[in-house]
Amino acid sequence: MASARWPCLILALLSGVAVSGFPRRLCRLLGKRSLPEGVVDGIEVYGTKVHCKVTSRFAHNVVTTRAVNHADTAKEVSFNVELPKTAFITNFTLTIDGVTYPGNVKEKEVAKKQYEKAVSQGKTAGLVKASGRKLEKFTVSVNVAAGSKVTFELTYEELLKRHKGKYEMYLKVQPKQLVKHFEITADIFEPQGISTLDAEASFITNDLLSSALTKSFSGKKGHVSFKPSLDQQRSCPTCTDSLLKGDFIITYDVNRESPANVQIVNGYFVHFFAPQGLPVVPKNVVFVIDVSGSMHGRKMEQTKDALLKILEDVKEEDYLNFILFSGGVTTWKDTLVQATPENIQEARKFVMNIRDQGMTNINDALLKGISMLNKAREEYRVLERSTSIVIMLTDGDANVGESRPEKIQENVRNAIGGKFPLYNLGFGNNLNYNFLERMALENHGLARRIYEDSDANVQLQGFYEEVANPLLTDVEVEYPENAILDLTQNSYQHFYDGSEIVVAGRLADEDMNSFKADVKGHGAINDLTFTEEVTPERITLWHGAAQSTFSWLDTVTVTEDGLSVMIDRKNMVVSFGDGVTFVVVLHQVWKKQPIHHDFLGFYVVDSHRMSAQTHGLLGQFFHPFDFKVSDVHPGSDPTKPDATMVVKNHRLTVTRGSQKDYRKDVSAGTKVACWFVHNNGQGLIDGVHSDYIVPSLF
Repeated sequence: MASARWPCLILALLSGVAVSGFPRRLCRLLGKRSLPEGVVDGIEVYGTKVHCKVTSRFAHNVVTTRAVNHADTAKEVSFNVELPKTAFITNFTLTIDGVTYPGNVKEKEVAKKQYEKAVSQGKTAGLVKASGRKLEKFTVSVNVAAGSKVTFELTYEELLKRHKGKYEMYLKVQPKQLVKHFEITADIFEPQGISTLDAEASFITNDLLSSALTKSFSGKKGHVSFKPSLDQQRSCPTCTDSLLKGDFIITYDVNRESPANVQIVNGYFVHFFAPQGLPVVPKNVVFVIDVSGSMHGRKMEQTKDALLKILEDVKEEDYLNFILFSGGVTTWKDTLVQATPENIQEARKFVMNIRDQGMTNINDALLKGISMLNKAREEYRVLERSTSIVIMLTDGDANVGESRPEKIQENVRNAIGGKFPLYNLGFGNNLNYNFLERMALENHGLARRIYEDSDANVQLQGFYEEVANPLLTDVEVEYPENAILDLTQNSYQHFYDGSEIVVAGRLADEDMNSFKADVKGHGAINDLTFTEEVTPERITLWHGAAQSTFSWLDTVTVTEDGLSVMIDRKNMVVSFGDGVTFVVVLHQVWKKQPIHHDFLGFYVVDSHRMSAQTHGLLGQFFHPFDFKVSDVHPGSDPTKPDATMVVKNHRLTVTRGSQKDYRKDVSAGTKVACWFVHNNGQGLIDGVHSDYIVPSLF
């Protein structure tokens, strides 16, 4: 995404004492400067740490750099961090000799004015600006007195998006010198459980990476640590410069026993939806390609290479066409054609013969492609259960025909009418990317910049792979009326394989017992509805001061210090010691029942392993005791006879019934006959039932 979509781009540093900025003797604004290589001019950067904490796809990242000035005079130290364009800065602090100066994060336009004012007054300020394909760069510099230490700490957050079946954390590594204590750590917690976890670095061999990298995952937790020693950082055994320069990428995915997962915290919920194994919906694709003179040379050759590769991946049930535009508009075919082997071969010849020429007529080209898709649908030339897509590639601005961006947007919006998405690919930097992005977003698509590098053709292919496999169209995520407030986007034109739909909102009633979430969409074969039963009831496990919280709908096993807890959708099995096992079942009643409420059933599986001193409401029955049942006779309910039970020197009236035994089948239980004791068990239990009720467990 373009930098304009950041919630906050500029960060001004303000003194903790005076809002006018740092004392002048401590700092002044500098231009673009990088951290020195090695101990240069008396400055040593002795510590850099990046710590990532991910919970339910949301990443909280803290970047800390520590430096010391060994020189006899004040020196300049720079702090550069490249962070994902989809992230947002939440905090920045600068600590000099134990005195911390907090940053003040502002909205983009307000912060930009304050930044410019700080620059003109010689104060310290930080600026975020574009830095490559996926990153923005934050830069700040400060004067550090002789013998002083400085610590920079930047905090940023982002929601990780699922891309081609994996969530990705993208970290730029570039310390520019050997760092005594260099470390990247990531702690991941996913309530659904982690299915895969990996990490890779572009700047280091696999053999060297394996010796500095540790990664592990089990159940809901995952951990990655990259901690190269000084020798491992050297570009050669005797070198003093660092080889740490490139990308460090962590990827993972979660278990998906059901298509959806809903998590509730403090009255808010987030709903993740990513079904698997569905057949792909056929596509009707129009490629609108800029062949103006500015595309001459490598850009045109890379575009042709990418299109040829894409044609290899087009499925036979798809329909397609090519529209080329320069000063005018030409088409490969008059209408959409099916991607038969014969047509694909002809399309390859057409692509190989594309030549660049002339001006840039974006308006007419897009309207031609949109009209072609609309006409194919109206005339039933494409499959009824198919979806339409427009993909446009351009490297410049409109300069012939209708060239006003606002008017082109209006024309395209009216022509599409919300029926299908538009994806805009901007090749290079000499174009109005904001215009392409606005036009794509208001037509349910997105824009992507293609960078003028040797892998531009791979970038184009990669984008197509993201949209090549739609599994659902016209997706609607629905919740009970009046149950949800402040809902984020809950309708999507497409769900693509390997991606994920995320919807968040606030519960109207925090005490709501449960609600249903329905996801509806059109599939390749039929219409589908996915229903998820959501309950805010929670299971909390404590281990000292640490706690882990789970839903009754989770499927997870936790083992620690001889205790094993297995949760499997409304059933919990607790085992400890020498095979002692309990089963706890969440019994839910009809929600409109005015008297009864949901309750927990506690069942003992291995009571013979308990000691003779065990007591309590259940414990007192862990060992045999004498009782006798006689005088069976009809009761008030003809289907449930009464009887007399003699137990513990008491004569009790009991009633025949049935109950579920969960000792052998913890999921469904086994129906067994039993005698029910009335009056809260009076006469059967030791004491009275109120003796076993406490106001709190802790």
